[in-house]
Amino acid sequence: MKTLCNNPILSGFYPDPTMCRVNDDYYLCASTFCYYPGVPIFHSTDLVNWKQIGNVLDRPSQVPLKNPDIAGTGIYAPTLRYHDGTFYMITTNVGEALGNFIVTAKDPAGPWSEPYPLESEGIDPSLFFDDDGKCYYCGTKPRREGARYFGDNEIYIQELDLNTMKLTGESYPAWHGALRRVEWPEGPHIYKIDGWYYLLISEAGTGHMHSVTIARSKSLFEPFEGYPGNPILTHRHLGINYPIVNVGHPDIVQTQNGEWWMVCLASRPYGGGYHRNLGRETFLVPFTWENGWPLINPGKGIVEPVFEKPYLPESEHVSLCEKDDFDADTLSLDYLYVRNPDTDKYSLTKKAGYMALTPSPVKLRSHESPTVLCKRQISMSYDVETSLIFNPCKGEEAGIILLQNEFFNYRFGLANDGGKTKLVITKSTKKDDEVSLETICSSEVNIGSDDSIVLKITQNIQDLTFTYKINDGEFITLSDNQDARILCTDTAGGFTGTCLGIYAFSEEESDNTAYFDYFMIHSLD
Repeated sequence: MKTLCNNPILSGFYPDPTMCRVNDDYYLCASTFCYYPGVPIFHSTDLVNWKQIGNVLDRPSQVPLKNPDIAGTGIYAPTLRYHDGTFYMITTNVGEALGNFIVTAKDPAGPWSEPYPLESEGIDPSLFFDDDGKCYYCGTKPRREGARYFGDNEIYIQELDLNTMKLTGESYPAWHGALRRVEWPEGPHIYKIDGWYYLLISEAGTGHMHSVTIARSKSLFEPFEGYPGNPILTHRHLGINYPIVNVGHPDIVQTQNGEWWMVCLASRPYGGGYHRNLGRETFLVPFTWENGWPLINPGKGIVEPVFEKPYLPESEHVSLCEKDDFDADTLSLDYLYVRNPDTDKYSLTKKAGYMALTPSPVKLRSHESPTVLCKRQISMSYDVETSLIFNPCKGEEAGIILLQNEFFNYRFGLANDGGKTKLVITKSTKKDDEVSLETICSSEVNIGSDDSIVLKITQNIQDLTFTYKINDGEFITLSDNQDARILCTDTAGGFTGTCLGIYAFSEEESDNTAYFDYFMIHSLD
């Protein structure tokens, strides 16, 4: 009996997926940009149900993040590979001196090594291990003879000495992409299949025109021949109203049963128009080989919302915890900070059963880390809710944040304004170079020092409603019909999806504490 599965296999901001197989086990990673910890790693036995087992970059020494741009700098596309008992993850820290680097581990759950920095140009590095044990670096950079336009790149290959973790020998310009004028050939991966070296890449940028192309050669250091049928996968011809768009940045694997599968990124617009609040998510699509070239989803050629499950042993279905009561000693692996956190600002032990946040004067647009703790938005419609005990002093504020980036976000918090305690809804946007902070609502609230206030934001497709209640009272609507479209990459720019979280801000250093009893994200899809 055939089992049907749903795409995406990882909902929310999990772009640039990469995977590898070790015997009957599969491992997958994704990009994180300026969020910390970096590069979540998942395990599965069936390619459909994935359990997060760690974060590859979980120490500041591995991933310094001092970049002002949340959505456009930091950790770009990783590649995950396994060879001779060791896992390798290679990536780029864009905006930092570290650039391209490798970390290794014997156990994919960690710990992972300190970085091995590479003196290599460009981004999107990948590793390929040949039959003789030699390792090769493959990446993308501007054409060595000079870029003719922005995004005029080459895919290049160079040997990597695994003993020194240094590039050796000359680099070779393997391919420039399938079209005569190719913008952003990137995300390369090399595979050796039936005596051919295949070079799988993406082209045309990670927007609507995104596509997957492929070339092959009998040697790593001679010209690669592009497939005449390129692109092998794209959705650009399906139109902007198709439910799955901007398909690209793939990685492939052959199962122990001989099936071939591809993971790739794509987005799901919703709410009328081209609005992708969830960012670039991870999808799965089958393929076969025909006349020596991949044939994606035979007879259809696209990534589908529903597909037949791979013929593999089933993994346990992992349901993300909707409500975190903060009763554990540590946070779940899916929590994120903005850049490297000041850990003194966060405590699970200061008050049992609460996450205690110390308000910080660090702003979202700073090079440092504001006091923000969040998770990825994974549903088009949801409730995000928290219960808060907080007596704000002048200039202090704490509550819920909907964060697309440092310029586009909503805050719903308890604040001290002019010596009065108020509930404040703030909307941040940017047009040209002007940042606009709009106070949607500022309402004085009568709350005692020991009272708890429950804050809830409901997103219904692209409409936001802000409600609250004090202790066990009834929910009161403070504002509704607010536009969530500012939280999509098509408005805000960048490469990330929206994250939902809690925060504590201040105008100056503070020794006050905001106590959060729980944090809940309930899907309404």
